[in-house]
Amino acid sequence: MIKNILVCILLSMTALFAEAFHANYNATFGVFGTVGSIHNVVTQNKHTYKIETTVKLAGLAKIIMGNQTEHYISTGHIVKGMMISDDYTMISTKKDKKKIKDYHIDHKHKDVTKRYRKWVNGKLIRDEKHTLHFYAENDLLTLYFNMNHAIKTKGKVYTMKAVGLEKQKGVVKVTVPTDAQENSYKKDLGPTADWYAKARIVQENFRKNSGDILLSVDSDGFIKKAVIKDILMFGDATLIRVK
Repeated sequence: MIKNILVCILLSMTALFAEAFHANYNATFGVFGTVGSIHNVVTQNKHTYKIETTVKLAGLAKIIMGNQTEHYISTGHIVKGMMISDDYTMISTKKDKKKIKDYHIDHKHKDVTKRYRKWVNGKLIRDEKHTLHFYAENDLLTLYFNMNHAIKTKGKVYTMKAVGLEKQKGVVKVTVPTDAQENSYKKDLGPTADWYAKARIVQENFRKNSGDILLSVDSDGFIKKAVIKDILMFGDATLIRVK
């Protein structure tokens, strides 16, 4: 679960005449200390983009989770500086198991098709396909990159949608604090961010089945630090950008 939330951040790819950005993070989680790292690269040109994120666990978390790794890929097009997702893939591997979730977004008909596959010992044991009950132009990766373009006003709550968050029907509430409210954010995130925000996520691992991700953003638009609040039994998780 931690990886699914922490990963809401960034990417990797190479393309001719494209502009590439790299952002790497270390993750810590309560009593476990450092639990892993996230390697991200985003590559884009005027018309298209590709985002990839690789999440690797470390230390005790790596042992407990059976050396699980996560790989996320988002591809799509760009409209007025905003990334519009066309395809989103989530790949999870753990010991002898592998799971892949493929999402295809049909913008013309405003629907999203999801295909879920699971392998055990190299044998395909599940292959399911269905249409989601909601439509979104964002996936979990583009949601965070587009935030820097879409969110402009302090003291406002934004309602956004993202593919990959079926438990909450894709809906994410993003709160941007006022100048006066920023002080409480700075206690967790530090005083030097370009701007701050809070995203509400629904997950069974939170004490109340939902929790907040506090975000601070660098001047280049990348997440500088994220703190995931109130995770069941363990407290807070922290994601810090490594430069």
